[in-house]
Amino acid sequence: MSIEVKNLIKTFGEKRVVNDVSFKVNNGETLAIVGFSGSGKSTILKLICGLIEADSGEIITSEGDIAMVFQYSALFDSLNVADNIAFALHERKDLRNKYTEKEIKNIVAEKLELVGLKGIEKKFPSELSGGMQKRVSFARAIVTEPNSILYDEPTAGLDPISSTLIEDYIVRLKDETNAASVVVTHQMSTITRTANRVIMLYDGKVVFEGTPEEMLKQDNEYTKQFVTASLEGPMQMISEN
Repeated sequence: MSIEVKNLIKTFGEKRVVNDVSFKVNNGETLAIVGFSGSGKSTILKLICGLIEADSGEIITSEGDIAMVFQYSALFDSLNVADNIAFALHERKDLRNKYTEKEIKNIVAEKLELVGLKGIEKKFPSELSGGMQKRVSFARAIVTEPNSILYDEPTAGLDPISSTLIEDYIVRLKDETNAASVVVTHQMSTITRTANRVIMLYDGKVVFEGTPEEMLKQDNEYTKQFVTASLEGPMQMISEN
């Protein structure tokens, strides 16, 4: 078991944004976390990777790295592609002296090739399209050979063709790394193309758990509203978390 979340609770002020959430993600599996804005999705990612602490509950992960792919790539504008990808290898104390510069160069080239961007090491983020920047952020995420990969809205701001390409690479990275993957998304195409299982959150609680196929059946009043993008239903728009 690579990621296991048990009875997770997180409160900001008087608002409980994550309310007794539990789930498991196996190695080589992708879980999509979906729901309207403000339902607690991104907060769960931040809890898993340790950016914030839970009020209570338990997060159990396999030994090894947890990689985070941020919503808008979060590349360093002042660094070229190679230095962006190799950043952790140069800066983390546990990795700083592990590889020679030649080995780091080879690792960067290998990761770029894996995301279909061979030979762009010297380019800067400003020279890349949004989709290419996103793939560079994928390469940076897997440079430490993580056991788990977390994606926060990986197709946000991309056109449909670029979104499809990114979805394909999410699947490819899962297959290549056998990592447990968690994808926070609003897009139905991302859910159906990348996920093995889905949980839906509303007001911090899990209101559906199942496969993408089960979600599309709309047997649940929450999934029906989400899939049809209807204003009518049990879920009302709430503020961003």
